[in-house]
Amino acid sequence: MTGPIPAPSEKIQGAHRDRLAVVYVRQSTLQQVEHHQESTRLQYALVERALALGWPRERIVIIDEDLGRSAASATGRPGFQRLVADVGLGRVGLVLGVEMSRLARSCCDWYQLLEICGVRRTLLADRDGVYDPGIFNDRLLLGLKGTMSEAELHLLKSRMLAGRLAKAQRGEIVTNLPRGYLRRPSGEIVFDPDEQVQTTVRLVFDLFDRHGSVHRVLGYFVAHDLTLPRRLRAGPGKGELEWRRPSRTTLQDMLHNPVYAGAYIYGRHPHQAGAGVPERWTVLIKDHWPAYITWETFERNQTQMAANRNPAAGVARGGPALLAGLVFCGRCGQRMATEYHDQGRFRRYRCSQGAIRFAAPSCQSLGGRELEALVGALILRTLEPAALEVSLQWAEDLDLERQHLHRQWRQRVERAHYEADRARREYRAVEPENRLVARALERAWEEALAAEIRVQADHDRFLAQQPMPLSAAEREAIRRLADDIPTLWRAATTTDADRQTIARLLLDKVVVTVAGATEAVTVDCHWAGGVHTQHPLRRAVRRRDQLSTFPALMERIQALNADGHKAPAIAAMLNTEGWHPPKRRETFTDVMVRDLLHRQGVPVGAYPRPSARVERLGPDERTLPELAARLEIPANTLYHWLRRGWLQARRASAGGHAVWLVEADEQEIARLHALRERKSLALNAATNNPT
Repeated sequence: MTGPIPAPSEKIQGAHRDRLAVVYVRQSTLQQVEHHQESTRLQYALVERALALGWPRERIVIIDEDLGRSAASATGRPGFQRLVADVGLGRVGLVLGVEMSRLARSCCDWYQLLEICGVRRTLLADRDGVYDPGIFNDRLLLGLKGTMSEAELHLLKSRMLAGRLAKAQRGEIVTNLPRGYLRRPSGEIVFDPDEQVQTTVRLVFDLFDRHGSVHRVLGYFVAHDLTLPRRLRAGPGKGELEWRRPSRTTLQDMLHNPVYAGAYIYGRHPHQAGAGVPERWTVLIKDHWPAYITWETFERNQTQMAANRNPAAGVARGGPALLAGLVFCGRCGQRMATEYHDQGRFRRYRCSQGAIRFAAPSCQSLGGRELEALVGALILRTLEPAALEVSLQWAEDLDLERQHLHRQWRQRVERAHYEADRARREYRAVEPENRLVARALERAWEEALAAEIRVQADHDRFLAQQPMPLSAAEREAIRRLADDIPTLWRAATTTDADRQTIARLLLDKVVVTVAGATEAVTVDCHWAGGVHTQHPLRRAVRRRDQLSTFPALMERIQALNADGHKAPAIAAMLNTEGWHPPKRRETFTDVMVRDLLHRQGVPVGAYPRPSARVERLGPDERTLPELAARLEIPANTLYHWLRRGWLQARRASAGGHAVWLVEADEQEIARLHALRERKSLALNAATNNPT
């Protein structure tokens, strides 16, 4: 735009006066509104400025909805949003503010307003003059004022934050104290003077140190009807003590709070990643005030809770598997998953990381029963030298736990007695004639007496169930159990979680390596303290030819058969010499021996066929051996199906012997073939088969 800059009176045209003149009034905080009223009066006085510029009073509008609101953003400022809307609709001819920073301290909001004012030919005015955003020089000046306003806000915040940080570095900024602490009128932070409060807070940390799990600490509080203290922070009862039932969130907050370790923290919850890590805290001053626990205990608790968040680490998580989370694959080094089958009756350790990540075959797997029996025996052998120490520690732990419980109960009884006594004193202090107050105090006294009676009755029942000191019989029982650790290990009162906890204390990990697809397994135990021990293990396999000793076994069977021994005698000799079938609990039978010789092409005596001497009801009836030959599966498999109800048969007599006859037409043969295929797939998924 060329030519001289118009005077303020020349910028204002009749079209401007035909529209509204808006006086925008704003203060940043409620404190400024209350204590800096002169600024507010100056802003309201802009109405006179609008009158002087030629606007009639009926066209002057005051927008003051944003009193007590910051101009850092348009969000949360309904007055500013209304102003922008009216300007955009062409209703406003002039916007007045005592200074441009009153309108906006954000360049984003400021330039948006300037752009709309320029389009709608709306003027802006402050104490320095009248501006037309359509004129380049005026727009440049307005832009500079907006930039300076935003920079001013930045400088104000920087000075405030620097002062706050300097105060924090001296440990003087204290907001809400956690339960168990109080602030004296002098500003000093001390333990809560209530003894029961201190005892309860210390009990939380003692229980976590013993059990290592927030869930178990919560379960202990619930099982013994314990509550957590809390001082009211607002309301008519501010500062009074109340007791609430514990929650998992409350216990986690207590265990994560470094204040209990005597540390002053500032900047613990900034909005950034890793804010909960001590290295990221803005200010950390150790040993700043009284501590319930040491800093080393606090760090150990954080490590334990972090480990508990990993399903494969931390404390035991239930389930019957003794070594859940401790077993590693000796081939790829990955942690092996724990699988449960048949509603948890059977468990299996499987390396499935390759299958999950790359759709590759499973590395290896083995049944949990054999592995856990081996490692369990090793654990018992390790614990034997510490039997006396175990008994002493157990007795000490029981004594300590009972002391905690009895202290809690004594304090609860004492508090109930105090509440009843205080209610009595309040009732007796009131004037007898003031019945309106006396009746309410009388009811409160009766309620306090009833609560005292209930607590005392509960305490008496507790004392009857758990006497304070351990009796001689209890100490003797502990000594006997410690002397017989295997019995204690297998006792019904010893839970799976107890055994898992012991295993995690003694073992860092257990590395298993299966030799190919055979039954031979190498178990490498990494004990706590760095000791490694290696042990052989025999697992159950699916087929006889998977046995690592299968070639030698067949040579032995053929040699015995060549010497003229019959199948029953060969089976007995194999069992005596220590040969084992694939399944862990099986022994060799004459049927197995005949089947092995038959598969190797060695002629053996024919199987007895009682079916030739039994009357069959139909042409498709077969004995179990005949059906096994037709299906090409072991006869033992059919007997197993019969016991499980998967196969229907009837009993018949043949020469004084009982036999089973199955009605097996072609449709039934097809069904049994399909059943065999399904079982084969299930076994392949549950056993190690690289192919």
